[in-house]
Amino acid sequence: MAFISSTTFRKIVLGSALYDLLVTAPFATPWSFAYVHAQLDGINQWLGGAALPAFAPFHVLFACLLGSVVLMWALLRLGDPQQRFGRFDGFARLLFSVWMIWALAVTGAPLLWLFIVPEMAWGVLQWLPVSIQQAKATNA
Repeated sequence: MAFISSTTFRKIVLGSALYDLLVTAPFATPWSFAYVHAQLDGINQWLGGAALPAFAPFHVLFACLLGSVVLMWALLRLGDPQQRFGRFDGFARLLFSVWMIWALAVTGAPLLWLFIVPEMAWGVLQWLPVSIQQAKATNA
């Protein structure tokens, strides 16, 4: 089995955090979410899917709560891209992917593929084995 260096792994954690920052920041406020929801609706329809359902304030609340938490999690990993955080993030991404695949199965919304593929990729990357020798040298 091939191992990656701890330096490479830190770059993966940083990359996933930057991705989260860019993708989830618009979900953090009701105003930015309204804009991104309209954009996602257009993309889903362009891909051949149905219009996305309108969100009531209660739905927006949960979207913004999720966006805020992921945004803070991204900032933590940007400031400290340690292996432990990458492992937790990898597991969370695999969980998110399961729920998105469920939503895809229920709705058929092609837009979900634009989220599933990167989530799965970041999840797998953050579960790659890290070289023990380099990890010990880095932690020393």
